[in-house]
Amino acid sequence: MHYVQQVNRLAVRAFVPWAQTVEVLDGKSGVKVGVLDQVHDEGLFEGILKRRRTRFAYLLRIFDGSQTVEVADPYQFQSVLTDDQCHLFSEGTSERAYEWLGAHPKEIDGVEGTIFVVWAPNASRVSVVGDFNRWDGRCHVMRNHPGSGLWEIFLPHVLRGALYKFEICTAEGTLLPLKADPYAFAMHQPADTVSVVWDKGGYHWHDQEWMEQRRQDYLGLPMSIYEVHLASWKRVPDEGNRYLSYHELADQLIPYVKELGFTHIQIMPISEYPFDGSWGYQPIGLFAPTRRFGTPADFKYFVDRCHQADIGLLLDWVPGHFPTDEHGLGRFDGSYLYEHEDPRRGFHPDWNTLVYNYERREVVTYLLSNAHYWCDQYHVDGLRMDAVASMLYLDYSRKDGDWSPNMHGGRENLAAVDLLRLINERIHAAHPGVIMIAEESTAWPGVSHPTYSGGLGFGFKWNLGWMHDTLDYMGRESIHRKYHHSLLTFGLLYAFSENFILPISHDEVVYGKGSLLSKMSGDEKQRFATLRAYLAFMWTQPGKKLLFMGCEFAQLREWNHDDSLDWQLLEEPMHAGVQQLLKDLNHLYRCTPALHQLDCESAGFTWLIPDDSDNSVIAYLRHGGSHPPAIVVSNLTPMERQQYRIGVPKAGFYNEILNTDSEFYGGSNLGNMGGVTSDDCAAHSYEDSISITLPPLTTLIFQMHHHG
Repeated sequence: MHYVQQVNRLAVRAFVPWAQTVEVLDGKSGVKVGVLDQVHDEGLFEGILKRRRTRFAYLLRIFDGSQTVEVADPYQFQSVLTDDQCHLFSEGTSERAYEWLGAHPKEIDGVEGTIFVVWAPNASRVSVVGDFNRWDGRCHVMRNHPGSGLWEIFLPHVLRGALYKFEICTAEGTLLPLKADPYAFAMHQPADTVSVVWDKGGYHWHDQEWMEQRRQDYLGLPMSIYEVHLASWKRVPDEGNRYLSYHELADQLIPYVKELGFTHIQIMPISEYPFDGSWGYQPIGLFAPTRRFGTPADFKYFVDRCHQADIGLLLDWVPGHFPTDEHGLGRFDGSYLYEHEDPRRGFHPDWNTLVYNYERREVVTYLLSNAHYWCDQYHVDGLRMDAVASMLYLDYSRKDGDWSPNMHGGRENLAAVDLLRLINERIHAAHPGVIMIAEESTAWPGVSHPTYSGGLGFGFKWNLGWMHDTLDYMGRESIHRKYHHSLLTFGLLYAFSENFILPISHDEVVYGKGSLLSKMSGDEKQRFATLRAYLAFMWTQPGKKLLFMGCEFAQLREWNHDDSLDWQLLEEPMHAGVQQLLKDLNHLYRCTPALHQLDCESAGFTWLIPDDSDNSVIAYLRHGGSHPPAIVVSNLTPMERQQYRIGVPKAGFYNEILNTDSEFYGGSNLGNMGGVTSDDCAAHSYEDSISITLPPLTTLIFQMHHHG
C-alpha cells in the first residue's frame, strides 16, 4: 500500500502470478474496498482505492480460477529487526542469534505468521519460497538491511510445519540452486533438503532436578560413556529394517544403558545430514535434529527421558567442516561466505568438505549460537568436538605448498584457536556442568587446561595415543608382547598432562579395521580372554571411559551403519559373558572411589610392577583419598602364574573383587578363592605382600577388606 500524491489516494500493488482476480478487503470488517487490475502479464496487479486516504490493515482476496483465498499482504508489515540485532550480529557478539535468525512463528497485529531472517550480504535479491507461493521467488522478496547483510520478511498465514527454502540471486544476477535455511530448526526429510518452520519452545521438560544437580565438578566423578549411532543401534527388521524413533529409543536404549551401568550416552552427530554414509559428520542443518527419528520435540523427549533415568547426554558436534552439497552453506550467496575463500584454508582434501572461515565474525556467531542452542533448547550435558586437530593446524593433512602460514609464519590457525577458547568460555559460563570434550589427536599443549592459563578450555580430551598403543599391544602375538611392554606403560608418562577420556570409539571398528574382538590376538578363546582382560585394564586406568556400542558384547563383525548390531550374539555364553563383565566393571568403577575419584590427578595412581616385561605382567594401585586403594594386576600371556608376589601398602585380607577369568564371564575360573591374606614379606618397596595366582590373559582387582 502506497500513498499516490497526484491523485491524493492510496494505491495497492501485489504480485500474484497465479491469480485471475485480486480484491482488497478491510482487514477488520472484511468489507471489499477495491479491485486490483492486472497491469502486467506475469501477474502484477494494481488499484487505486477510491474512499480511503489513511493507511489501514487490509487483506487480499485472490481467485486463481478454482478457489478463493484471503491473505494479509506481507508488505504491509514493518521491519521487526532492530538496529541492535543487526549491529551485534555484524560485530560477532550475538551469542544466541538463533533467537531471531531463521524462521520464527509470530503474531503481528493480530495476524499469525512467520518471520524469516537470513544472512546473505552479497546477494542482489533474496526470497522465501515454499508451497505457500508455489516456490516462485518473485512473490516474497525479502527486505535488505544493507549494513549487516541481513534480509527479512514476515509472511502471514505461514505457520509451523510449512516447508520453505531461500531463493538467492548473486551480485552478478545469477540465480543459485535453492538454499536450505542455515538456522532452520527442522528439516523435512534428509533426502529432500527442505527446511521446515518450527517453533523453538512447545515442550514441557521434566528434568529440573537433573539440571540443578549436574552443576558439580565432574573431574572426580565416575564417567562411563556409551557411544551410539542412533541409526544402527537397533533396527526393526520385520518393518523393512526401519530406524527406531526417538520415542522407541527412549523406551529401549535408555533402560539398556541404565542396566549396563553407563553414566552417559554420547550420540554421533544428529544435526541434519543428507548422506547416511557420513554418519552425521557432514551436517547441513546445524540447528535441526535429524528427521530420521522424529521431530525436534521428539528429540527433546529423548533427552528428557535420559535425565529422568540419571543418564547424561553428550552430543557429537562438528564445527570443523561442512559438505559441499549445493543446497547447503557453500557459496551461500554466490560468494565465499561461511567458508574461507583461499582453498588452502577453506577446503579439506581428506573429506572433500569446506572449512569455516573462523576469522569472519558472522561465522563465529553461527557456531557459538549453535553451541548455546543445543544446551539452551535441548538440555544437552556436553559437546564432543570432532576433528579439533583439523581446526588447530593450517597444515593439517596438507603437503608443502598446499597451506598458508599465519601472520607470524606459524602453522597454528589463530582464528580457530580463538573460536574454541571463546566457545568453551561462553558455554561454561552460561551452562555450569556442561562438559566440553575435544577429539584432538596431536600433542597440542593444554587442550583441557583453562583459557586463563593459556589452555583451550575444554573439560576433557580424548586420549587417542593411549588407545593406539594399547590396541597395538593387544593385537600382537602374546609370545612377542614382552618386546612391546612399553606400549602398556607409556601412557602413564603423560596421563595427567590433560583431563583424559580413554576412548574405544566407532573409529576403531570401521574401514577394514574389524571389530574390537577381532583386534585381539590368539585363537577364539584367547581373543575373548584378552578382550575381557583389556576392558578391565581400561576401566581401572586413570581417565574416564568411552566404549562404542556393540563392543560391550564383543560384536564379531565390523560395524555397519546400515544395519542393526548383532543382538542375537547374546544367546552365546562367551558374548553374554563380556556384556556381564562390562556391567560389573561399570558397577565397580562407580562404587569404588579409588577407581574414579582421582582419575585426573597423579596422586590417584602408583605403579607396583611396571617392568615385568618377561612375564607380560603389570600391577598398579589406584587411590581414592581416604578410601581403600584398589590393586590391579594384569597377566597378558596365556600362561598361568602361581605364587606371584605383589607388595601391598597394608597388612590384612585382600578381597578379589573382580577376576576376568570368572566362569560368569566365560573364563576358566582360575583365581584366588575370593581373596588372600598378606604376609610380612617385603616386596615393591612395601613391608607386606600378597602371593597370588594369576590366571592366563586375565585382569584381577583386589581391595583390602577392612581399611583402618
